[in-house]
Amino acid sequence: MATTEAERAANLQDAQDKAVQLFIEIERDLIRPGVSEKTLNTEIYDLGFKRYGIKTHWHKRVIRSGPNTLCPFSDNPPDRIIEADDILVVDLGPVFEAWEADFGRTYVLGNDPHKIKLHDSLQPIWDIVKAKYDENPDMSGEELYDIASGIAGEYGFDFGADIAGHLVGSFPHERIPKDRTTLYITKGNNETMNKPGKDGFKRHWILEIHLRNTELGFGGFTEQLLTVG
Repeated sequence: MATTEAERAANLQDAQDKAVQLFIEIERDLIRPGVSEKTLNTEIYDLGFKRYGIKTHWHKRVIRSGPNTLCPFSDNPPDRIIEADDILVVDLGPVFEAWEADFGRTYVLGNDPHKIKLHDSLQPIWDIVKAKYDENPDMSGEELYDIASGIAGEYGFDFGADIAGHLVGSFPHERIPKDRTTLYITKGNNETMNKPGKDGFKRHWILEIHLRNTELGFGGFTEQLLTVG
């Protein structure tokens, strides 16, 4: 187990770097129309196990397309066949050698301009929100949530979730049973995000950007490490 702040940060970055490579292979080899979300989910697990030895995902694997992209994380919508002009989200929490990654991306199949606009807005908004955090890392979780929601609105989208991120760390990361506030970037979390963990180490956060085109009935998101890199 890492014993210094630098080692902990390096382990988290390494886990995310491996997740990025996994996502490159997922996009190249697996994402396609005509396959069900459930089948793609199984294929992604098999790829992660065979190529990277991933046996554990610290949260459920989420593969959603079309209207299912509007469902909250906790939902389990009916399986759906991915269509030729769909929008698709992939959200994984692979554990690499006891360190958690949490990585999510959105993909657009076809040339729908509305879906492409949403997709192309995700990373720029993520970058803007990260820059706001970097200016004031002592801000609260609620403050950062409000920033993320506000910038999404400036881009013409609804913010599509009640959280904009959460803690991440060694597996399993810090948890308080049923705590949906202080360990999340969300309304009601008035603690500074810079507060150390129970072990005295710096807590690290994932930043999530959820965008929703409510009128047309689809959404997308992106997530990655906020406090490392």
